[in-house]
Amino acid sequence: MRYLRVALFVLGGALLGVLIARNDPLAILSSITRLSWRLVVVLCFPISVVTLFDTLGWRFAFLHDRVAFRTLLSARLAGEAFNVTTAAVGGEPVKVWLLRRQVPLDESVPAVVVAKTTITIAQGLFLLLGVALAGQTMLSGSPLLRGMLWLVAVEVVAVAGFVLSQTSGVLGRGERLLGRFGVGGVGRTGILGRVDEGLVRFYREEPRRLALSIAFHFVGWLLGSVEAYLILRFLGVAVEPTTATVIEAFGTAVRFATFVIPASLGAAEGGYVVTFAALGLGPAAGMSFGLVRRLREATWAGIGLVVFALMRQRNEGPASVASSVNAAGVESRTARQRHE
Repeated sequence: MRYLRVALFVLGGALLGVLIARNDPLAILSSITRLSWRLVVVLCFPISVVTLFDTLGWRFAFLHDRVAFRTLLSARLAGEAFNVTTAAVGGEPVKVWLLRRQVPLDESVPAVVVAKTTITIAQGLFLLLGVALAGQTMLSGSPLLRGMLWLVAVEVVAVAGFVLSQTSGVLGRGERLLGRFGVGGVGRTGILGRVDEGLVRFYREEPRRLALSIAFHFVGWLLGSVEAYLILRFLGVAVEPTTATVIEAFGTAVRFATFVIPASLGAAEGGYVVTFAALGLGPAAGMSFGLVRRLREATWAGIGLVVFALMRQRNEGPASVASSVNAAGVESRTARQRHE
């Protein structure tokens, strides 16, 4: 699997290089350098606010508010950095691992699964909004719009299947089956069964928290269209907020469809090129937009990796100290026994 991700990443990088080479590299460079000091604005806002709303969406995916918001925020930054550098779900185990001292696995794992579900539902709603806006204005009857409609249908089926699997006890059954074949310690701990129970309980007993999680993630997607509008204006591309929303919605659809490619490298930029060309904005503008987005993404991935290193050091620090103290105690008792 690791080699497949590496191969997909290399192919994505090659596609990105081809897209840059074929869409007037000098015009792309000129457009990006036009940002000047505005690049700092793009790197900080509104992504910082988006992160806050998405963290709130994750918070309400828990059955109870047991983890401090700042801890959730840090864990999300770290996890999303791994999502960017590996694949769309590579950072979810990292989030669980970073919260292992605050909540048990049978609470953190369901919360991560629910949050992944609600952010995908919110993304589907945002895509529907983009399709509706495009259908009423600039892309009515276009092949691009029909393609987005098909992606909406695929996403609805995928989310429905994902939710159904969460509420049908599939993890517990899988754990028991593996236990019968004697696969390691699987089947004796019952952790997956408790995860199943947590998921079922959340969906049955917490409709309010479910709705709030979807709502906060939806606001995060909407703020993404604000970022798209700011980037386009800074690049000198005159667009209306409606057009920026369509671009952002279609971009999220492309990322959803190409989630197996780490960071959707190359695929996301190709989607922007096609969308910008269909909107009459020019493929070079699409590449400029995609590269600015990629720079912002890389910056926050770097921040997330730093946060991960700090959280790991803090989480492992007390354990290391305790281990040293225990070792010292054992050594002291051994010395006394020898002396006696």
